Amino acid sequence: MPLRCTWWTSPCSATHDATGSGGQELADRVAGRLAELRAGGADVVVCTCSTIGGLAESVGGAGAWRVDRPAAGRAVASGRRVGVVVALESTVEPTCALLEEEAARAGVRPTVEVLLAEGAWAAWEAGDLAGYLERVARSARLLADRSDVVLLAQASMAGAVALLDDVSVPVISTPASAVEWAVASGPDLAGH
Repeated sequence: MPLRCTWWTSPCSATHDATGSGGQELADRVAGRLAELRAGGADVVVCTCSTIGGLAESVGGAGAWRVDRPAAGRAVASGRRVGVVVALESTVEPTCALLEEEAARAGVRPTVEVLLAEGAWAAWEAGDLAGYLERVARSARLLADRSDVVLLAQASMAGAVALLDDVSVPVISTPASAVEWAVASGPDLAGH
């Protein structure tokens, strides 16, 4: 069966502010958009926003999943000390909650250290992708010295992996882990 992809983006200002707020209005918007995508023939919807990923899963039902879930599962399975890089403060709580869920599912109790990549989001908003990725990589290096694995919490950080060849611990990005998981899931993907 061919895979048909639709890409929908919504700028942060249209879905949530940098604090991740949005409440019921945001939940209604996300649920409405997921319903539109399903009505348009989507069997699977992947939310790439780490801040609202849990919300998308909760209002989206089967076949709606967050891009960072496979990476979180892989991170907690990779070591007792998990370092997490975020670019936005609003990503901390949902990412930590996701790591707790995945740790409970795996029956492990990792310690999690989160590091906000200083200046990264400002670089992103200014359109400075190279500066953004460098700030993310710098934070990942700091965490690598005291972690068994480093998770780059936001999909936009994936490009920083190429800057981290010198790091001795695994560095996990959410898009790569999601694609690996989706391929391994095969036809069962829509039921997740």
